[in-house]
Amino acid sequence: MELSVDRLTKQYGSKIAVDCVSAILKPGVYGLLGENGAGKTTLMRMICSILEATSGEVLCDGRNVTDMGADYRNLLGYLPQDFGYYPDYTAMEFLRYMSVLKGIARKKALRRSEELLEVTGLTDVSAKKIKTFSGGMKQRLGIAQALLNHPKVLILDEPTAGLDPKERVRFRNLLADYAGDRIVLLSTHIVSDIEAIADYVFIMKRGGFAAQGTVPDLIEQAEGKVWELQVAPKEVHEWEKKATISNLRHEDGHVVLRIVSDEQPSPHAVMCHAALEDLYLYYFPVKEGTGLTD
Repeated sequence: MELSVDRLTKQYGSKIAVDCVSAILKPGVYGLLGENGAGKTTLMRMICSILEATSGEVLCDGRNVTDMGADYRNLLGYLPQDFGYYPDYTAMEFLRYMSVLKGIARKKALRRSEELLEVTGLTDVSAKKIKTFSGGMKQRLGIAQALLNHPKVLILDEPTAGLDPKERVRFRNLLADYAGDRIVLLSTHIVSDIEAIADYVFIMKRGGFAAQGTVPDLIEQAEGKVWELQVAPKEVHEWEKKATISNLRHEDGHVVLRIVSDEQPSPHAVMCHAALEDLYLYYFPVKEGTGLTD
């Protein structure tokens, strides 16, 4: 199976949300990294054929997905950022209802729902109403509904939002096991999730791909741009104003700053090995004093 995104563009008035994006997706796990507003959700909604593109097209094995209609929907599993549910439904009732919408036979739907409740750790609460669930439990239920029809193309928008660290590890393992001969595309701003499971990564900025490649390839792009510098505690604030700091640690009365910069930030700074998070901060530097990316 091959999914081809060909010069896909979405424009709202004078604002270009997605700008002539192209990619070829074959079976494997693809990560879409970017800050809020980068165009990730808009791109995914166009790939799912939920949102009409201004120009460009999405092809599944050479066929336009818009023309495929139900044939494409039957291949697709989708978890939006905020998925809809009926709060008075139980988890099992919700999955059975979604199975009907997806055209899954009754007996098969029951078996599949039970299987996915087990996989997502919701078996013990399957008879409880969704309105009593925590955010993480609702997110796991959303993941379960996306997997109901054994999709060949799985699109997940911020799937680990609301999950605690243990749940995130469980999800990553589930996804790694599931991928196989399927195309999986997930968007997130949690770099460690992408680093752990993605075969290929797209870094999206202002509607386009700022960088793309395997995790080792992307880390290689950041080599030579990451430095460690030991400073006095009173100097930290000044460095936060003028440099992109990906981490800091206290050591023997000093503070060791991890700085992302094209140039050596100080004669005393020592170059060190890069990580994917360093490259992310290279493209999305943190605004001083806010904790927000630029």
